[in-house]
Amino acid sequence: MSHKLVTDFPSDLEVTMTRTFDAPRELVFAVHTRAEHLKHWWGRGNPLDVEIDFRVGGRYRYVEHTPDGGSHAFRGEFREIVPNERIVQTFEYEPMAGHILEETLVFEERDGTTVVTGTSRFADKEDRDGMVASGMEAGAAESYAALDRYLKTLA
Repeated sequence: MSHKLVTDFPSDLEVTMTRTFDAPRELVFAVHTRAEHLKHWWGRGNPLDVEIDFRVGGRYRYVEHTPDGGSHAFRGEFREIVPNERIVQTFEYEPMAGHILEETLVFEERDGTTVVTGTSRFADKEDRDGMVASGMEAGAAESYAALDRYLKTLA
């Protein structure tokens, strides 16, 4: 089974990314929701400051520290949580405040692996295309590669 990130554009307002992981769904869900796990893979595996209040209405803020000394801050709010199955959250890159997308993550167990499908819904096509042009897919692929490496340490 391929573990390559698959990207699709189901509409002018959406981007869907799907990735398979060799780990149980409960573990893959946990590494998406707990600070002690997120700091090992989110942000492409770079050092990460994590503030997270994982509950409906709770908020998060992640600050990625890049090797060149830069930092990138992201924030959002959790709108829906179905444990081990689904998370709906907002996502905003702080330097682009006001350009908020809604992201739905779905976790499915298939043949001993977990498939994560993330659908990002933007306010308009310009926001979607701008995010894609900024390197959204490459950043997600690097983060999920870091997640793969991290999951192996938890086995």
